[in-house]
Amino acid sequence: MSRKIIFFEKFANAATKFTGSSVAFIAATAIVVIWAVTGPVFHYSETWQLVINTGTTIITFLIVFLIQKAQNKDGKAIQLKLNELIAAQQGASNRMVDIEDLSESELDQLHKFYVTIATLAKKEADIHCSHSIDVAKELNESKLKTNKHFKK
Repeated sequence: MSRKIIFFEKFANAATKFTGSSVAFIAATAIVVIWAVTGPVFHYSETWQLVINTGTTIITFLIVFLIQKAQNKDGKAIQLKLNELIAAQQGASNRMVDIEDLSESELDQLHKFYVTIATLAKKEADIHCSHSIDVAKELNESKLKTNKHFKK
């Protein structure tokens, strides 16, 4: 990575951390209070109003992009963590890795599958039925017998 990109990453991370802090909130509140208090001094002029409108518009414009960058980074990190959990879980469907790249209709199809599982689970009267250690062992033994890809 180039120095400019590394610098931008560090700056963006620091800015994100700062703008989400109590200090930033207090500073923003103080600026608004100072602006409001100076209203009578400037006779509530159009210039006085323009100062706060312009300042908040510019800050909002920049913060939108900063927030989007932070969300993109967080989303990617979460996806990678989930992919690792899926890959590490024996019996989990590897089709779920990189699921975010599927089309809307493919996601709808998978959603229907999990809705069906949830509906079937709701029919069980006893939570111990579907979440007991005995059932988990039986399920595991069944997978070992029927799936040649599992280690015995």
